Amino acid sequence: MTPTNDIQKLAKLIKGINVAMLTTREADGTLRSRPMATQDQDDFDGTLWFFTQADTGKVHEIDRDHQVNLAYAQPDDNRYVSISGRANLVRDRAKIDELWSPLLKAWFPKGKDDPQVALLRVDVDQAEYWDAPSSTIVKLAGFTKAVVTGKEFHPEENRKLQNL
Repeated sequence: MTPTNDIQKLAKLIKGINVAMLTTREADGTLRSRPMATQDQDDFDGTLWFFTQADTGKVHEIDRDHQVNLAYAQPDDNRYVSISGRANLVRDRAKIDELWSPLLKAWFPKGKDDPQVALLRVDVDQAEYWDAPSSTIVKLAGFTKAVVTGKEFHPEENRKLQNL
């Protein structure tokens, strides 16, 4: 696959999974994850956006080490995606205006003009995904084929996407 096809595949896999677990590294090396709502998935081009308060632990952790991981899971559809990338704090007012939704006032009661409102930009470097057909019939057919042929049953597609 080409990087463009990989990005399109990744966009399809994360579409509709609104929350990712963002993992950063604390100063002592401990890994820490927290849920983050992905913004603007429809226009995914290799960059993911998240709203955040500018003065938080995750921002301080990202200032020390820009490498992060994002984990997306949609068990009902058997879609699982792990994304590695570089995160940076962005205070671009035009981008905040573009991505802002009135629902965000639940987390930012002072609105988008609050000086603490910022964005995390994650530029995706690589990803790995597991995508299995959700149909019981398709799974059963694959299982039966494995039994008959003596080959290991692999109910999902698993690929690593590099250099995105």
